[in-house]
Amino acid sequence: MKYNLKLSNNTTIVTVLFLSVLACFYLAKALNSPSVVVLPNLLEKHIQCQTRSVSNTQSFNVHVPVKKLAEALAQKLCSDPVLAKQFGLVNVYWSGNLAEQIDFIAKGLADLTLSKDNVMKALMAESTYSYKAVIGYPEYTSFFISNREKPKLEKAYFLDKKIGLLDYPTSRSGHIMPKQTFKALDIDIDALNIQYVTSHKILRDKLSSGELDIIATYWNEDDEVHFSKNYITPTGSNISGSKWYLKMVSDNTELACSLQSLLHHVAQETGSSYFDSVNEYWQCNTFPYEFLGERE
Repeated sequence: MKYNLKLSNNTTIVTVLFLSVLACFYLAKALNSPSVVVLPNLLEKHIQCQTRSVSNTQSFNVHVPVKKLAEALAQKLCSDPVLAKQFGLVNVYWSGNLAEQIDFIAKGLADLTLSKDNVMKALMAESTYSYKAVIGYPEYTSFFISNREKPKLEKAYFLDKKIGLLDYPTSRSGHIMPKQTFKALDIDIDALNIQYVTSHKILRDKLSSGELDIIATYWNEDDEVHFSKNYITPTGSNISGSKWYLKMVSDNTELACSLQSLLHHVAQETGSSYFDSVNEYWQCNTFPYEFLGERE
């Protein structure tokens, strides 16, 4: 009887191990299946438009962090005469999820993307897919901003405040730096009253209306129209701005120069003084056009 019990136990163990291995096999197969890709998950976060080259089936794919930027960019790209000579469709995807952004860059899915240089370097995107910077935004300082008092970097100060952050995990000023500050102050994020929004403008609107007590963002000189410069507290300085990167598998210098001008105009249309001094990385005044390098 004891022998049978031991045999039964051994059989059970072998069966469980076999089923575990089998489950792992099918899980690995599913994860490596071509059907498991990021793009289908982003179809709802996607704008498509057609260039004047209606018979051209080539698509120009773009990845940006927020919907508002995707909307501002799509029609301008479809109207660009240089891009229209090469592509028939423009697809602009948006997502603030870092994993999805990494997928677009690491797999070379994006022809044009807005990203941080540290992300591009970590993924070796410049050597793997020949991504080159087109324009870059200047360094900046991140702040907590209030409209009634100067924010204090003290644990007790934040516990009863309505705090606004960006729902964009790769944003330094609106997400990363404030959370690093909370961690340094030994504050449990779950204990805070945090509202996540999709843009810096919405943060400012909610602070002005009294819906929020503090927001995490950058400071513009034109912010002083609505807020006091005495009521801002820095959370980080010399933060590198984002850059637009174009996949340059071929020496497509005309497209790079056309996009440099287009993206500069898109930045200026935001009305923010921050974008008045963007860094341009291409010499486009005389032919042959050439890459100048990422000089700040």
